[in-house]
Amino acid sequence: MSKRKRKGRIEKIPYRSDLVEKARQLRNNSTPREKHLWKYISRKQILGYDFDRHTPIDNYLVDFCCKELKLVIELDGRYHDFKVEYDDRRHKRIESYGVQVIRFEEKMVLKDIDQVLAEIRYWVLEREKVVFGKGS
Repeated sequence: MSKRKRKGRIEKIPYRSDLVEKARQLRNNSTPREKHLWKYISRKQILGYDFDRHTPIDNYLVDFCCKELKLVIELDGRYHDFKVEYDDRRHKRIESYGVQVIRFEEKMVLKDIDQVLAEIRYWVLEREKVVFGKGS
């Protein structure tokens, strides 16, 4: 696998410092589906990119984040059905920082992890084009 050439520093995305401790708590109490996906995306297993769990962005915590690509992965459980407006505002705010947010239903992580990983790889390649100017 070839090494990527970074174009300068990774642009910092602002976050509330009080969310750092909450993020730590969430990492220590991850859901079974988060743990399952983490087995496949941790340790640079997705095309050599580093993902973090429970990362603060602005006023929010995202499930998984690749800072280098500005790519966020969110897992939606049943409770998201009741928070549509909140999720929409949150999604738009996070994307206002140039971050791509992709979402999966939690049940898909257990039901069809191969499809979830294929979609993540697709978005990683798409983000490479945006961030590093690779491809067409």
